[in-house]
Amino acid sequence: MLTQDTIVALATPSGAGAIAVIRVSGKDAIGIASSVFRSVHEKELSEQKTHTIHLGHIVDETKTYDQVLVSIFKNPHSYTGEDVVEISCHGSPYIQQQIIQLFLRKGCRMANAGEFTLRAFLNGKLDLSQAEAVADLIASDNEASHQIAMQQMRGGFSNEIQKLREELMNFASLIELELDFSEEDVEFADRTQFKELLDRIENVLKRLIDSFAVGNVIKNGIPVAIVGEPNVGKSTLLNALLNEERAIVSDIAGTTRDTIEDEIAIGGIGFRFIDTAGIRDTKDVVESIGIQKTFEKIEQAQVVVYLVDSSELKMESPSVPTRDIPALPAGRSPERGELSLILMEIQKIKNKYPQKPLIVVANKVDQLSKEKLQKLEKNLLVILNASEKSDHLLLSAKTGQGVDKLQEHLLSLVNTGALRNNETIVTNTRHYDALLKALEEVRKVQEGLAMGISGDLLAIDIRQALYHFGEITGEITSDDLLGNIFANFCIGK
Repeated sequence: MLTQDTIVALATPSGAGAIAVIRVSGKDAIGIASSVFRSVHEKELSEQKTHTIHLGHIVDETKTYDQVLVSIFKNPHSYTGEDVVEISCHGSPYIQQQIIQLFLRKGCRMANAGEFTLRAFLNGKLDLSQAEAVADLIASDNEASHQIAMQQMRGGFSNEIQKLREELMNFASLIELELDFSEEDVEFADRTQFKELLDRIENVLKRLIDSFAVGNVIKNGIPVAIVGEPNVGKSTLLNALLNEERAIVSDIAGTTRDTIEDEIAIGGIGFRFIDTAGIRDTKDVVESIGIQKTFEKIEQAQVVVYLVDSSELKMESPSVPTRDIPALPAGRSPERGELSLILMEIQKIKNKYPQKPLIVVANKVDQLSKEKLQKLEKNLLVILNASEKSDHLLLSAKTGQGVDKLQEHLLSLVNTGALRNNETIVTNTRHYDALLKALEEVRKVQEGLAMGISGDLLAIDIRQALYHFGEITGEITSDDLLGNIFANFCIGK
């Protein structure tokens, strides 16, 4: 890794704007900046104190590029741990490129993706999990993902892992010491205390591993498929949830031929809503492809909202238990709005995805009288019983009535208790994999301890557990691992 070079990159998004920030880092950063900066107060940059800002112009011989503010951060008190200069210039793409090219001519090279943060890690300013949290912080698009990224960037997760690693390391040292006195048959590591430590480590690892389910949802959002027959109001519901005209709405059945997706944050949690083509028998080739995609989206979704048109709902016998509802006459297929058809589709989804939450939503309740509304509630109980106690709600996507209740219900499906209690939540797949492997090794040590195996064999499994802990925080790394991690960063960070 070429960590001795002085690197330069645009630190703000490319394109025109009010200002842009160009970042330079490396042993020659201040010297190169001094050679092209002319202070309005005739100051020499190299002689200025760290964490100071200076007004002047970027010039090349007789040509002036821009009036700028230059910030100086001297090592080791900078983001990267090296000398860093940040140039705040006007946001013209032409000016940005001219200044960057000037620094390249003066001896800098273009920074690779994530190279500033990589140098911060290599210089001990951040551990590896904190460095990865920087990328998560930049990518955070809702309150919950921002909260988790900030916690990890401050070292909450790292500190928890580091503490476990240190305690395990202490016992590992005592076990290793016993090997030097193997002929004298002495024990330096108290086996009872060691067992208690392993049990505690196991519990912490299990908690962190379990938190990944919530963390992954928070980080990537929850896909919610809106499904149902044609013209029951799926697109209207999508528009109501997003509070914008995202999908085309018409009275013509089968308007939606392809899936339409968009995201919003509810209570700080990201949800990705997917409007799908209406499910029905059709000879239209394009609509058939859309219906096929509907079932693909149900497969991908974590939650399914099954929409029913309450104004057309026909119930065979709401007061009769579902199992006793008489079958349709031979040769007759269920018609639109009939309970038999709705039950058939709901059961089909429940049977194929028994663990997937299914919410039955009766739409268009604004078109019902009070008497019909009460009857609808009873009718939905029939559907509810038939679909293994699926949730149900009444709403009008057109007027917005009940949409907030649906949002609250969706939010209740996410276990945000750990987030509210500010507990450590794992969101990174690499961390999750390392934790699983560490837990496996810890359990091997527990088994070996229970069986009374020799210290040299215990030491092997302890070393492996320590290895996986070290992978998370960066005590143990490889160039390939670092390359894979920082390749996902943006240029300039």
